[in-house]
Amino acid sequence: MSSSIGTGTLHRRWRRIAGLLASTLLAATTAILVVPTAQGMETDQPPPLKELTDRYVGSAVAAGPLASEADYRATLGREFDSVTAENEMKWSSVEPNRGQYNWSGADQIVEFADQNGQSVRGHTLVWHSQLPNWLQNGDFSAEELRGILQNHITTIVTRYRGSIRAWDVVNEVFNEDGSLRDSIWLRQLGPDYIADAFRWAREADPSVKLYINDYNTENINAKSDATYALVQDLRAQGVPIDGVGFQTHLATKYGLSDSFQPNLERFAALGVDVAITELDVRVDTPSDAAKLAAQAELYKRVWDGCLAVDRCVEFTVWGFTDRHSWVPGTFPGEGEACLFDASLNAKPAYRALNPG
Repeated sequence: MSSSIGTGTLHRRWRRIAGLLASTLLAATTAILVVPTAQGMETDQPPPLKELTDRYVGSAVAAGPLASEADYRATLGREFDSVTAENEMKWSSVEPNRGQYNWSGADQIVEFADQNGQSVRGHTLVWHSQLPNWLQNGDFSAEELRGILQNHITTIVTRYRGSIRAWDVVNEVFNEDGSLRDSIWLRQLGPDYIADAFRWAREADPSVKLYINDYNTENINAKSDATYALVQDLRAQGVPIDGVGFQTHLATKYGLSDSFQPNLERFAALGVDVAITELDVRVDTPSDAAKLAAQAELYKRVWDGCLAVDRCVEFTVWGFTDRHSWVPGTFPGEGEACLFDASLNAKPAYRALNPG
C-alpha cells in the first residue's frame, strides 16, 4: 500500500462495495431491524460499524457463544467484517497433546466468517503463554524445540492458507522496559526465533499478512520504542513482516496519551501496516454515566486516530459484549469494557463511533 491509495486500500474498498451489495440483498428479504438502546428504547438500526469505513472492523470471537447464542451471532454478523479467534487458535487449543490436533473451535470460527463474508485474523502463532503442558514442561533440546516450533507454524498456517487475512506471528515479546520477555523460546532459541517464525509463516502462506502484536505499545514509550527498533531491524534483514498490531487494552483511569496517533504514524513510515487488534476500555465497576462517557471518549479517540492514518488497516475490539469479556476475571473491580452491554444493548461507546 502506498502512502495515498495503495492496493490494500483499493482491496478494502472493493470489499466494502461487495459488502454493501450483500447487505442490500439481505435487507430486501428481511424485516427492518431495530436495536434496543442503552435506555431501553427502540430505534431504527443505524448503519453497522463495518459500513462506516474502508478499514476492517473486527471483534474477537469465542466459539462457545458463537455456537449457542443466536443474538451473539446476529450482532457479530451485522456489525463486523473481520473476526479474530479469541483462544481457539492458540497452541494449547489446537495441539493440547503433541501431534494430536483439535481444530473444532478454530474451524467453527473460520466457517462462520466464510458464511458471513468476513475476513479472519489468526491469533497467535508464537506466544509465551497458553502453551500446553507437554510443551511448557518438556525437556527438549534447542534443536528439537526449534523443529517443534517450525512444525507448529507450518501446520496451522498451511491448514488455513487462503482463509486467513493476517496472522499475529509473534505476540508480546517485550517487557515494559523494552527488554525481550523471558520465554522458552528466548531461553533456548535466542532472539533469532522471532525472525525465523516470520520466515516459516511466509513459506507456509506466501500471501497472508504477517504481524508482530503487543500490549502497552499504543503510546510512545520504552516498549513501543523497542518494538519500533525490532521492526526496523527485521525489515533491514529482509524478514517478511507486513504489519504491527497494537492491542490497545485501555482503562478510563489511565487514559490515552497524545502520542497515540504519532506512534501509529512512525510505524507506518517504516513501510508496514498498523492495526488496532484487541481494543477494550475497562471502567471501575459498577459503572455510571460519567464513566461510560469517559469510556466512549477513549473508544472514539482510538477510532479517529486509526482512521487518520492511511496505513491503519484494522480496528478490532477484544469482544463486543460485556456478556463475554476477559476483563472482570483479570482485573478485579473493573469491567464493562465492550461496545455492547451484557444484553447486547448499544452503549455510549458504540454511539460515539456510530451516531447514526
